[in-house]
Amino acid sequence: MDPDFLNVFTQPAALNQFLAENVIAQGEKKKLIKPTSNNNPKLEELKLLLIDWINTTLKEEHIVVKSLEEDLYDGLVLHHLLENLGSLKLDVDKIALTENKQRQKLSVILEAVAKCLQLEESQLKWSVESILRKDLLSTLHLLVAIAKHFEPNLSMPPNVQVETITIENTSRGLKTANEVECITENKENSEVQSKDDAFDELFTRAPDKLNAVNQVFLQFVNQHVGKLGLSVQDIKSQFADGVTLLLLIGQLEGYFLNLRDFFLTPASTTEMLHNVNLALDLLADGGLLNFSVNSEDIVNGDIKATMRILYCLYSKYK
Repeated sequence: MDPDFLNVFTQPAALNQFLAENVIAQGEKKKLIKPTSNNNPKLEELKLLLIDWINTTLKEEHIVVKSLEEDLYDGLVLHHLLENLGSLKLDVDKIALTENKQRQKLSVILEAVAKCLQLEESQLKWSVESILRKDLLSTLHLLVAIAKHFEPNLSMPPNVQVETITIENTSRGLKTANEVECITENKENSEVQSKDDAFDELFTRAPDKLNAVNQVFLQFVNQHVGKLGLSVQDIKSQFADGVTLLLLIGQLEGYFLNLRDFFLTPASTTEMLHNVNLALDLLADGGLLNFSVNSEDIVNGDIKATMRILYCLYSKYK
């Protein structure tokens, strides 16, 4: 995780201001695009393309969108867009003035989107509340999904990624998690594109080959961390704290990690998450991570998630 960004949250005044602006209630969790991604040229390109696409589609209705965050939250533009693209007749008012009316309207619209795109609730990367609060990440996911369904030939910039931070307001204070999230598919790299499917297939249809793959990764890892006097016998448990992963990245990428930047002997889940998030940042910065990763999966010993991370390194340095 970006130390400078985290340091902001260690200052009481800044923390209070952040909570006041974002209203993260006790027990609530929000995922936000980190400020470091705001200047991402590919993200800006995607935003401009989507705005132009919406305006072109709704030109005859004299609707002009200037901001994805400010102009879509009340459901008016989404309503017109769906009726225009899918010839859908939605039983909602054209204009919803109050927040409750906007919430009801969005509920009908997003339910129609999920049904039209044949998406289960667990597959949705947006919600009524996230769109209503002008959340850019959710709005982008929603528009990209609609565009891919109704305008499959729309040429969106490939492999648009953003750095995100998930903030949860717990009884013990703020809990944060950092990850890289993909907004559009990486069409430029079919090997990376099919990686998730390959591992899903391995675990569901060819579990008998799992041990062989595991041994390949163990041999690869030990070939490099063995130079540091380390030995890995169990991928599931020995990568959970992020230490071995960080040391492996350092060995492969040829740099030394300052011991002050991570926890060599993490004593808590928070410290383990810090290590894993740092490793994910390093992989993303090095152009090795082209898909979304939940750092908690690694800490929780998710073998499939861990293998996917190791594959990123193996495919480059094997």
